[in-house]
Amino acid sequence: AAGTRSTRGALKAAADAAFRSPGSAGAKPKSPRPVAQPAIEDVREVPKALPALPGKAAGVQSIPVRDAEEGLRLDRWFKERFPALAFGHLQKLCRTGQIRVDGARAKTATRLSAGMVVRVPPLKDEDAADEPAKPAIVRAPALSKDAEFLKSIAIYEDKDVLVLNKPHGLAVQGGSGTTRHVDGMLAALTDRAGQKPRLVHRIDKDTAGVLVTAKTRLAAAELARAFRSRATRKVYWALVPGVPRTRQGRISTYLAKGEGDGPEGELMQVAEHGDRGASHALTYYAVVDNAGPKLSWLSLKPVTGRTHQLRAHCVHIGHPIVGDPKYFNVENWELPGGLQNKLHLLARRLVIPLPSGKVLDVSAPLPPHMAQSWNLLGFDAGQYDPIVDAPED
Repeated sequence: AAGTRSTRGALKAAADAAFRSPGSAGAKPKSPRPVAQPAIEDVREVPKALPALPGKAAGVQSIPVRDAEEGLRLDRWFKERFPALAFGHLQKLCRTGQIRVDGARAKTATRLSAGMVVRVPPLKDEDAADEPAKPAIVRAPALSKDAEFLKSIAIYEDKDVLVLNKPHGLAVQGGSGTTRHVDGMLAALTDRAGQKPRLVHRIDKDTAGVLVTAKTRLAAAELARAFRSRATRKVYWALVPGVPRTRQGRISTYLAKGEGDGPEGELMQVAEHGDRGASHALTYYAVVDNAGPKLSWLSLKPVTGRTHQLRAHCVHIGHPIVGDPKYFNVENWELPGGLQNKLHLLARRLVIPLPSGKVLDVSAPLPPHMAQSWNLLGFDAGQYDPIVDAPED
């Protein structure tokens, strides 16, 4: 347990280091690499939290079961770690006692627990020849179209993760009346082992920007743990009416779903500690630029991840996000000419430890409607973003 905590601490420290801009707090960093290029902006080596997954075993191996593999069947464990091993041959290795769990014979249906040790005999490429080759995957036209679309909005991909630049208006998951969503389209990227990319976090339908998916079950478990442990660093950009009196501040409240049967019941509202369903929510914000007293560009750094947290927190400080269909409540406010009445909220940047042991630092460009607003207001999207210096608690 102590080793796990120290490893997570190392990953968190590496993410902190990757997240902060070089130089002094007021210095302007070097011009960033254009975000449109599907590349990692900053990848740094950190101590590996877990050993790399082997693809083939040349000799006998004794492999411990990871925490993320708790409860996994032995056949699924082999499918994750040795995808080239045919199931028929796996059964044979189990029957002959060549595969053992904690020194005992095991069946393909044996459930594994974290800390168990699996004995893996020598595996060669010809082991996969016990079964006929699988036919090529034939995709329906709709699936092929979904696959092409997802590839077109990908901003980073490796063997573990696929990072998307989710457009405004596209739901992440299905719901009442929602038939087209990212989770459904991910089925089009199912690989030959039967695994499809999995969501590891979510952003609102009308929020554009960085969305991370995991390409394997193991990667999904490790990335989800990184989000839960706050080893990730997130920055959002928003356009709000007016200029906050305090140009850089901290918003700490409790949030709970509003009561009622109508649309108001779906809103997150500021609550008191101890109220039913109330959860603590913490956000740091900074004014990056403003167009006179009329509009401000905010950089938002959520520490917690509550439903509609940023949208509710902007309302709480008296500056709801422009184009928010649920929370915008400024009376007698008119949308300036040339700006579109769409939610001006972007999941701009994410820094997260990867299962490979590296740290991914990736950014998404402004969506078209926000890019139009930035151009009209004279905001420079390459400007120094002061929120990176905000504390974590």
